[in-house]
Amino acid sequence: MSLNEIIMSLELGLIYGIVALGIFLTFRVIDFPDLTCDGSFVLGSAASSMIMKAGYSSFLGLSIAILAGSLAGLTTGVLNTRLRIKDLLAGILVAFMLYSVNLHIMQGMPNITLIGTQTLFTNISPLFILSFLCFLLWPVFGYLFKTDFGLALRSLGQNKKLAENTGVNVKNMTLIGLMLSNGLIALGGALFTQHQGFSDIGSGIGTVIIGLASVMIGERLLPQKSLWIQLLSCLLGSIIYRLFITFALHSDILGLETQDLNLMTGVMLIGIMIIPRRHSC
Repeated sequence: MSLNEIIMSLELGLIYGIVALGIFLTFRVIDFPDLTCDGSFVLGSAASSMIMKAGYSSFLGLSIAILAGSLAGLTTGVLNTRLRIKDLLAGILVAFMLYSVNLHIMQGMPNITLIGTQTLFTNISPLFILSFLCFLLWPVFGYLFKTDFGLALRSLGQNKKLAENTGVNVKNMTLIGLMLSNGLIALGGALFTQHQGFSDIGSGIGTVIIGLASVMIGERLLPQKSLWIQLLSCLLGSIIYRLFITFALHSDILGLETQDLNLMTGVMLIGIMIIPRRHSC
């Protein structure tokens, strides 16, 4: 495994670390098993790439991606809180519909290349920019969750009925939580596109599994209750996940190939889920 491959793994780990923060927000903070993320990741990727292909700046592409992802999260929230569709089904429906939406955004093309297009990483080291962005998001969300708004948001994951009895508008907070989460995931998709130089309609497949694996690895490495540490563990878990995958795929002993990636991820996630149960016995 070369130095360039390690650096690439670190960069992808930081990108998916942002996705893991979004997954953490829904699955852990507001206790909402949101499966919109597979679609919102590609939505951010598609929106960002089309903005840049039209000649606009990469920063505008990132901003539009965040907005588009937030709207996807809002749609899932409306289906759940207003139309009373189950949380899992609401996310699945939105992700399913986003496949067509994303194809429309990409003008019917399954993939778009950004060759010759100015991206966020054109003249600056991707590792530097991504590190700066991740460690900017970490204190921002750490502070946000300590405010009255953040405490109200976190109360949803503890006890929705009690939160409602104390005056928290559970429906509105659920909407906001889903918008924040999918905005982050779409941002991850946009960064992935600008980093890799292409947008593909199938790039979001397995996003929820990768995000959950990152969150769970981080929780095993840093099992503290502090919210600041939990947020940091999402970023760290994503980096460890990427390094492990890269090492495994380049290990002659294991003899694994690229097509084994999903199998490896599934086995890793199962192993992570089993280990805590054994310790708790």
